[in-house]
Amino acid sequence: MKHPERARHTKIVATLGPASWERENIAALVAAGADVFRFNMSHLDQEQAARLYEDVRAVERERDEAVGILLDLQGPKLRTGKMPDDGVLLRAGESISLDQDAAPGNAQRIPLPHKEIFAALTHIVMPAKTTQAVLAATLLLDDGRLRLRVESATAQRIEARVEVGGVLTSHKGVTLPGVRLPIPALTEKDRADLTQALEWGVDWVALSFVQEAQDVAEARRLIDGRAALMAKIERPSALEHLEEILAQVDGLMVARGDLGVELPVQRIPGLQKKITRAARRAGKPVVVATQMLESMISAPVPTRAEVSDVAIAVFEGADAVMLSAETAAGAHPLEAVAMMDKIAVQVEGETTYPRIIHAQRTEPESTDPDAIAAAARSVADTLNASAIICYTTSGSTGLRVARERPQIPILAFTPRLATVRRLALVWGVRCLLTQDARSFDDLAQRACRLALESGCVQAGERVVITAGVPFGTPGATNLLWVTSA
Repeated sequence: MKHPERARHTKIVATLGPASWERENIAALVAAGADVFRFNMSHLDQEQAARLYEDVRAVERERDEAVGILLDLQGPKLRTGKMPDDGVLLRAGESISLDQDAAPGNAQRIPLPHKEIFAALTHIVMPAKTTQAVLAATLLLDDGRLRLRVESATAQRIEARVEVGGVLTSHKGVTLPGVRLPIPALTEKDRADLTQALEWGVDWVALSFVQEAQDVAEARRLIDGRAALMAKIERPSALEHLEEILAQVDGLMVARGDLGVELPVQRIPGLQKKITRAARRAGKPVVVATQMLESMISAPVPTRAEVSDVAIAVFEGADAVMLSAETAAGAHPLEAVAMMDKIAVQVEGETTYPRIIHAQRTEPESTDPDAIAAAARSVADTLNASAIICYTTSGSTGLRVARERPQIPILAFTPRLATVRRLALVWGVRCLLTQDARSFDDLAQRACRLALESGCVQAGERVVITAGVPFGTPGATNLLWVTSA
């Protein structure tokens, strides 16, 4: 089994949902360019996710092409309680109360069943009639569409004033910009979903609501190496601890939707670059997500601004760009994936692309695998080689070579199907399932034969091979070999 042939290095993640979750649609999405499928557990139950898992793996077998599966855990969702069926109009300037009473809300009060919010606000906002200074705090409702200014708070009640009004209906999201909430990153639902998904065999797990490095500890313990762990960067507190979080996970997601609610939207492009470059320095995959081709939920073509948005992520060297509602619930899921593919191919073909990518390169660490990976790129450039071939068991060698962002194909050979699927998310890597080399002659012969069969290399062209001796030893990359196919 191998990865599908692509004319680009950047990978595409497509979210499955009602618009795309039939088996024939999954196969069509792979043909259109999807490399990884995202299961959004905020909108799926375990029965639906189990069926999707089986359908994705069935498509793999039918096409003999491996794709990755990214399980996106819901995380702790803060939502208002029940409101009247038609909602309630909150008018700017009016006062409103919030409490933990389960009774439906009205124009004077909003039910908010989260004691953690009350506890957090009591530490930064003084109760009414206090003689001490009141510190500012803001409550954002419905993805930031409504804004309340908190005037006082106790453990039972919050008094606020509406700054930006609108209609509030039941169970809308609540955000407290800049407030560190005492909420664990994993809920009981997340634990149950994760346990089941690991039994299926998902390849990546995305953890929501990460605020600092310790938030990923439980997820990593539960996963225990059975999948790769990705932290979604969607809270300002995560940005303050970015390097510590990055050290504890296998990849990052730039979750621009929630990040753009909690921070001024004009900051998001710069933060996207910061997160992307941090992940690239660490040699760990980074996915740019949310609203990339949002208009294609209903329209057959994107806006020019959306095309530029995707292009910026590709120019930055992001490992993958992600489609959410565009493929999960939109009217044109295949067209959205095909458009993402076209944009990435076009950008990577621009004359400025290699210079921009290489301007962000990081010096290799003082380890054998890093030195070999950097040397492989340099030798390939000097000799005008047609591909870099890396033997890898765990996938770490493929990641190290990908960090160098060579402008030629990276062919990764591995005896583990789990590694093939996991590397589907990684920039520029095309992985093939094969047995480990048994000798130096077998290594070169197998590499050249598979490279020729892949179509990436023509007879007589040079290839650069990296491997580890003794053969089959994970993390032992210490060999660089130049040969002709």
